[in-house]
Amino acid sequence: MQKILTGNEAAAEAMRQIEPDVVAAYPITPSTKIPEKFSEFVANGKVRTEFVAVESEHSAMSACIGAAASGARAMTATSSQGLALMHEVLVNAGGMRLPIVVANVNRALSAPLSIHGDHSDSLLERDSGWIQLFASSPQEVYDLMIQSFPIAEKTRLPVMVCFDGFETSHLSTNVEVLSDTAAQKFVGQPKKFPNLFDFGKPVTLGGYTSPEYFFEVKRGQFEAFENSRKIISAVGKKFAANYTAPIEKFKIADAELVLVVMGSAAGAAKVAVEKLRAKGKKAGLIRVRTFRPFPGKEILAACGKAKKIGILDRMVPLGSEGGVLFNELNSILYSNNSKPTTSNFIYGIGQRQFNPDHAEQIFADLQKNKLPKINFVNLRA
Repeated sequence: MQKILTGNEAAAEAMRQIEPDVVAAYPITPSTKIPEKFSEFVANGKVRTEFVAVESEHSAMSACIGAAASGARAMTATSSQGLALMHEVLVNAGGMRLPIVVANVNRALSAPLSIHGDHSDSLLERDSGWIQLFASSPQEVYDLMIQSFPIAEKTRLPVMVCFDGFETSHLSTNVEVLSDTAAQKFVGQPKKFPNLFDFGKPVTLGGYTSPEYFFEVKRGQFEAFENSRKIISAVGKKFAANYTAPIEKFKIADAELVLVVMGSAAGAAKVAVEKLRAKGKKAGLIRVRTFRPFPGKEILAACGKAKKIGILDRMVPLGSEGGVLFNELNSILYSNNSKPTTSNFIYGIGQRQFNPDHAEQIFADLQKNKLPKINFVNLRA
């Protein structure tokens, strides 16, 4: 059935259908509507979740860790400085291999203060031990949230579902939602793990580890991410055919000029691709949906005929040779002896406008003989 939902409401609706044991949250713009709406579901008896109103985002993740370590399904939502405040405990959740789910509404990091969208918050946490999935629409927010616990519990890794502040979080669209019965059947019963409440088999989680063992634990975490690739694909395929791959390919088969992007900007880029195709230009687009684990092989295969690639980062590289997505993709292309010309385009910082004209200009810039490695899109002079 269809409902008119914003991205935030889609996340809350999926959470209601999942019915986690614990939701601990501290509101922060632009994700505030998620815990606000979910708390209404709790108050109105539409969900039996224990909702914990905490005093900070650090406390929210700490509560989720305690709940998950005790065998409960735990979720939260946050943005920007909230995610940054969670950092200490995000890495604990990742290292303890706890299947927690976070809805992160992407927002710029201060200073200066901005309540608007870019990807600097979640990209800062790219190696914190969390699977990161990027939605491009309210529909995808709902779909990925429903998939989150089957992925988290089968990989035994926490999952972060990321989507753009305001551009997706506050956008109202028709969203196709499952019935409660179908959603709960897809999510399934919680997978049982050794936990703190299993008194017959006592365990220690997150305790001190000596040098003789620490390295092997982290190697196990690394292997879990490698193994998660097939699990994410299998869960996606079970949900819908278009979720089988970690990337979305658009007009890519014969494309010589390719843009690579994450999040809601893909919509504007698709319009530009269509306009260029109408003019006989072989343009294409790759949208990264699964950022962690990084889908390097899939992108490499999709870029088979590309001569020039524009890689779009929605964060400002400070003291780096390029943005996070740019450097990740370059490492894959060059280590596999596939060497199309690549250029980095920084866009949408603090929610600076990015529309089809900007995407079309990037395609035009790619055709130039010489182009700076790092380019700023729609920057005021």
